[in-house]
Amino acid sequence: MTQKWFTCFAAVSLLFFLQCGGPRTAAQDDPSHLRVNVVLVQLNVAVTDNKGNYVTGLKPEDFSISEDKIPQKISTFEESVEAGHMETARKDQPHARDAAAKASNVEAPLTATSAAGVTIQHLTDANVFVLFDTSNYMYRSFVFAQDAIADFIRSMDESSKVAFYSYSRNLSRATALTSDHFRIVSGVRSTVAGDDAALYNSLLLTVKDAAPLKGRKAIVVFSNGPDNASSVPPEDVAELAQSTGTIIYIISTRVAQEDPVSAAAFERMSKVSGGKAYFAKNWREERQAFASIKEDLVHLYTLSYYPQANPNRGWRSIKVKLNGKELEKYHLRTRDGYRLLPVAVQPSEEFTSRANEADVK
Repeated sequence: MTQKWFTCFAAVSLLFFLQCGGPRTAAQDDPSHLRVNVVLVQLNVAVTDNKGNYVTGLKPEDFSISEDKIPQKISTFEESVEAGHMETARKDQPHARDAAAKASNVEAPLTATSAAGVTIQHLTDANVFVLFDTSNYMYRSFVFAQDAIADFIRSMDESSKVAFYSYSRNLSRATALTSDHFRIVSGVRSTVAGDDAALYNSLLLTVKDAAPLKGRKAIVVFSNGPDNASSVPPEDVAELAQSTGTIIYIISTRVAQEDPVSAAAFERMSKVSGGKAYFAKNWREERQAFASIKEDLVHLYTLSYYPQANPNRGWRSIKVKLNGKELEKYHLRTRDGYRLLPVAVQPSEEFTSRANEADVK
């Protein structure tokens, strides 16, 4: 079996991934390095009411998880400190009222254990990759886009780590994950416009970098046009994001009606990963989209479980629901499954070295 045939086969099967040909740079790694072995399944869950307001203060026992209809036992449960303690309690959210009342007097411990043996943690941090379209589609609004991204990065909690990547035909890993947000903003300001747009190739590589990380991990894509240079389909990106628990948010400056094919791909990739797609008509809506993503990241519940015995070695379907009649009225958003793959994900060598360098600095 030749290396070229093997690489093409791997891209289709998703056991391995990336380009089967076309231009590549040293930064774009050998796709055969990506294989996944899911031991602990992590879910990021957004809970909202009928008005779109986030529901806070829920407990592990309020959730039920099944995988291929097999009930699962929640192992860990995480909620942002900001979501659980700084949210204004609403009358239709009894759990939020309780959390707010307790927060007014007592600071919650970072880690606790529920009566059912679930480890409960309160977090404020996340790992966020910003992927910026610098293709020739972006020429007219380049500066406005940089401003919106810079403001988003500044708004992140100080403990959150952010990486800044850009793409045109190839992916540029401008700044590795770091909590030094000033350094990230400097990377944003140093970007320059390029040529064609290979979004799906670049997004797939970014998912690979995010895959080995623990905790909440998300990719925020800022796109100004359709993909015209990738060799992988958006379906591959979507499935890999699902299988690695990576949330994808996409902000497109093109309204959906202008490019329905790309719009449908953007919506599917984000939805199945537990994220959202936004179509912004102007710079004000771009800023609003970034603010919405920030709020979403803050209000996510993160649940994990060790899968029960399951003979299915392929795609596994996940269902999450809320327990009790008073909670049935709320809406859940999370990924709906994952594919079990054989070997653990390893980040690219370049990503690892840059991340270590950033931590040292």
